[in-house]
Amino acid sequence: MTIQYSQKEQLYLEDLKSHEELCIQKYQKYANEAECSNLKQIFQTLASKEQQHYDTINQLLQGQVPVMNQGQQGQSQQQSQGMQGQSSSQAMTGLQAQGSTNYSQNDYTIITDMLSTEKYVSGTYDTAIFEFQDASVRQVLNHIQKEEQEHGQQLFDYMKSHGMYQVQ
Repeated sequence: MTIQYSQKEQLYLEDLKSHEELCIQKYQKYANEAECSNLKQIFQTLASKEQQHYDTINQLLQGQVPVMNQGQQGQSQQQSQGMQGQSSSQAMTGLQAQGSTNYSQNDYTIITDMLSTEKYVSGTYDTAIFEFQDASVRQVLNHIQKEEQEHGQQLFDYMKSHGMYQVQ
């Protein structure tokens, strides 16, 4: 069954696709610019996840709803948690060696930009979810939004562990 979208739904999907494309480009660019090898790895991994989101949105635009089963979501959460744990432990080791505020200004600037981008993209998904009539499309968008939030959490954890983000 091919889904027919309203004009508004179609426009939301096109916006989400352009947001995902921008995220891919930024993560790839910043992976090349990051000075910290752990940050480079995080950016490369997140670029790959954003590519999956882009591909999913393309499927939706073609009227096909991909199946987002619990196994995929659980696997994504496990990978995310594993990566967070690895990043946090590596970051903490680096913190002990470098001091809590010894980080590259360039790395600070690019990760701050990506955290802001993830916040914006997640908010866009939140709004879009409420605009779709089809429950299965809403579930797909909700799945992607959850992953966007996980991306933001990874960036936040890295920043906090490197003294870049002071929670007040």
